[in-house]
Amino acid sequence: MSKLNAALIQHRCSSDLTSNLEKSLTLIQQAAQQGAKLIVLQELHRSLYFCQQENTDYFDLAETIPGPSTDTLGSIAQQLGIVIVASLFEKRATGVYHNTAVVIDTDGAIAGKYRKMHIPDDPGFYEKFYFTPGDLGFTPIKTSIGTLGVLVCWDQWFPEAARLMAMAGAQMLIYPTAIGWDPRDDKAEQERQRQAWITIQRSHAIANGIPVLSVNRVGHEANPNSTEAGIDFWGTSFATGPQGEILAQANQSDETITLVELDLLRSENIRRIWPYFRDRRIDAYHDLNKILRD
Repeated sequence: MSKLNAALIQHRCSSDLTSNLEKSLTLIQQAAQQGAKLIVLQELHRSLYFCQQENTDYFDLAETIPGPSTDTLGSIAQQLGIVIVASLFEKRATGVYHNTAVVIDTDGAIAGKYRKMHIPDDPGFYEKFYFTPGDLGFTPIKTSIGTLGVLVCWDQWFPEAARLMAMAGAQMLIYPTAIGWDPRDDKAEQERQRQAWITIQRSHAIANGIPVLSVNRVGHEANPNSTEAGIDFWGTSFATGPQGEILAQANQSDETITLVELDLLRSENIRRIWPYFRDRRIDAYHDLNKILRD
């Protein structure tokens, strides 16, 4: 397959899990009707972003994989003949939970999953309380439409993760995301943060010569702790080509389907012209294994 039509779905979430999933399913159907064969959902699309505070009750949101959500998504993937990348709160065992992206192939079966490797722990993003770091490594997932390098949100700031996925044969990088502003930051700082987020992912496309798909949520989500400001998710779901060129981009506020046509053969041509993999000096990179230099 040389050309691939993909759809990036960004939307608001509420405390109603059923309503959130139904919204995702409706947008999936609309995207498929518009010709999308790969559909990517945002991070933790079934619920509000519950990591704004540490609360053991939120572990009740977790589910097994396979489980109810993968059964539902598998059914619609098979019905429409599409591949879906979904982001779920995985219950692996009692007391062991992961932030997991799961890939559903066109036959409705689970093609593979990726457990988020880099887990943040910052004000409003207390993910270390909920998620055990991933143990599946940076392994691309083979599907009927191509080999997908799926990562999750905070992973997108680490060039090592992107490089390892690309080296293992990923034809594209995919980042389900939940990132936004602290409403108390001024507008200039907010825009610096958003542009940094776009720039780092464009750089992964350039450094590895493959497309990048990044899908974020939108809307304000209040912090249950009323003394905190909550998060304004900034949307801006986007896709780049292998030189970091923006192919499609959503706005910062609307629930939307962003369609993009990917030329998968273009990566071959770009890598011939920009042979970063050929000129890597792996003999001189040993210090990357150190925590910090003295």
